[in-house]
Amino acid sequence: MSTWTSDTVPEMPVISAMGWVRVVLRGLLVGTITYGCLLILLLVRLIERPLCGLNRPVTPWITQFVCRCALFFMGFSVEVKGRPMTERGAVVANHASWLDIFSLNAFQRIYFVSKAEVSAWPGIGWLARATGTVFIARDRKEAKAQQHVFEERLQSGHKLLFFPEGTSSDGRRVLDFKPTLFAAFFTDDLRNFLKIQPVSVLYTAPPGEDTRFYGWWGDMEFGSHLLHVLAMRRNGTVSLTFHPPVAVADFPDRKALAKACERTVRSAYPDWSETS
Repeated sequence: MSTWTSDTVPEMPVISAMGWVRVVLRGLLVGTITYGCLLILLLVRLIERPLCGLNRPVTPWITQFVCRCALFFMGFSVEVKGRPMTERGAVVANHASWLDIFSLNAFQRIYFVSKAEVSAWPGIGWLARATGTVFIARDRKEAKAQQHVFEERLQSGHKLLFFPEGTSSDGRRVLDFKPTLFAAFFTDDLRNFLKIQPVSVLYTAPPGEDTRFYGWWGDMEFGSHLLHVLAMRRNGTVSLTFHPPVAVADFPDRKALAKACERTVRSAYPDWSETS
């Protein structure tokens, strides 16, 4: 999993006195709803786990509620095109920002597939584990074990969300989809019934700001980026495009499926997504 980078980063605006007021107010709202509902989720999971095992009939709704509230409290407008699929399967999307966690969770019941390092991140790692994220290591020796976990979760009806780019970008482009993780969809137990839904995530910057304002990549600091998002008087727009699902059985191999999903996700991007 390589890290995408760029020679230039957007120049973030200086946070004004009123901006700091917004940071405090929005931070309190987002923090309270997130960690307050996390406590409720963990309590519900104490009942849900012994009764339902891998199935989670209740707790994903709590996650959705939190993410919708967080986007609202941060002042985002949201545009949704298409519909989240109801069939059993997985979701693949481009990865532009830490905001993707809120954006993609807000309108569908999904479980993220993330690099193992995230599980150790302060705050975020705890949230990810509690909401059922699947963590994958970069060690090839663990590939088979990880594929087994994917199969088990998909067969249980979980919709796993993959970021096939393997890294986040500046939000102006869709990077090449790596076909490695698509191999899990082609096992004998999955390929004949599984469907994959490509989803395009696009952020429109606040008025007057760099088009890459919400992009988060390379060595950019999470804390600083979060503060600037919270400080905006008026945040921009999150656009989600849910494309029609495709059947895994319609593709000869993982590379063909990865390429088709990449083309579909990129189709929702404006012309500047292909530029540097």
